[in-house]
Amino acid sequence: MIKIGSKVLTDPQGRLWPPVFFSLCREVVELMKEEKEVVLVSSGAIAGGRSILNVQPGQNSIPEKQALAAVGQTHLMGMYHQALDFYGKRAGQVLLTRDDLTHRRRYLNARNTLFTLIRFGVVPIVNENDTVMVEEIKFGDNDNLSALVAILVEADLLILLTSTPGLYPDMREMDPGKGILPISFVDRVTPEIQRMAKGPTDPLGTGGMETKIEAARMTTQAGIPAVIADGRRENVIREILQGRPVGTFFAPIRDRLTHKKHWIAYTLRKKGELVLDEGAVEAIVRRGKSLLPSGVTSVHGKFENGEMVACVDRRGQEIARGITHYSSQEIERIMGKRSSQIEAILGYQIQDEIIHRDELVLLAGAG
Repeated sequence: MIKIGSKVLTDPQGRLWPPVFFSLCREVVELMKEEKEVVLVSSGAIAGGRSILNVQPGQNSIPEKQALAAVGQTHLMGMYHQALDFYGKRAGQVLLTRDDLTHRRRYLNARNTLFTLIRFGVVPIVNENDTVMVEEIKFGDNDNLSALVAILVEADLLILLTSTPGLYPDMREMDPGKGILPISFVDRVTPEIQRMAKGPTDPLGTGGMETKIEAARMTTQAGIPAVIADGRRENVIREILQGRPVGTFFAPIRDRLTHKKHWIAYTLRKKGELVLDEGAVEAIVRRGKSLLPSGVTSVHGKFENGEMVACVDRRGQEIARGITHYSSQEIERIMGKRSSQIEAILGYQIQDEIIHRDELVLLAGAG
């Protein structure tokens, strides 16, 4: 899985730059000749639309971004088609929204489509469907999208190609000319690593190093390593796969999540929060138990049965996410009570648990 940022694909004037497309597509085709399966997640549609319509980067409205994406997406795919065709391969466009991946059937349909394109020898070019995005369904950046798609296809590696050589100890003060080098290896994405990523975002894109670190956190928790590297570096993909010290490597964690649990934690949209007492936190974190009504002290937000909610401790730290068997109104009535009291209070009982442990995901660093 390879994600390519807008800054990599554009020249200093913000226009899509053909030489980069040919260089990267050459590397992709070489990998395919070695029987490696490649999926690309590519930014660049909005940037391409801006250059064609002569719209300067800035705080564009959602309808303006949709229009820019509509114009730029055809230009972007034209670039990929031209470059891949030169090397004897075809490109297949796959446009996704978060809504596509939060519905289990559509999630599996997207997965099957990608696998079929790969079987046909076509290079899938995935992008967020910016032309229909609204705040409720947008991924927000293609770093997030690339992590979700990497998990979707069970990739062996996620490569995030950007305009910087990797993660620096302070992204606001990165300067290779002064001998400051990026961090070469990250064993685990901790709050300290996330703080290092804070810095300016690029006007051509929607993310920055923070969203790339979040993507790396998501994939490594699924058992997929990630690399952040300079996409303009010659033969960068080849060097990464050869194990050379290029960019920042994020090691996969050993206690990887199952496919379903990762889908619950990172693909579904959070609808509310449950505040837990110390006993419930201990039971979930230390003993792998389900969440019972007795452990809930308060409810934040409005949600229905079957939606994903966060579990937080009294300090507000998120420790887990899961699928609730009860709505927010129902939980407000049964919280702090024993499971044996649910039917008497509600007049019915769906489950003993608010969240069963099979649908409860403990987040990295909890406890």
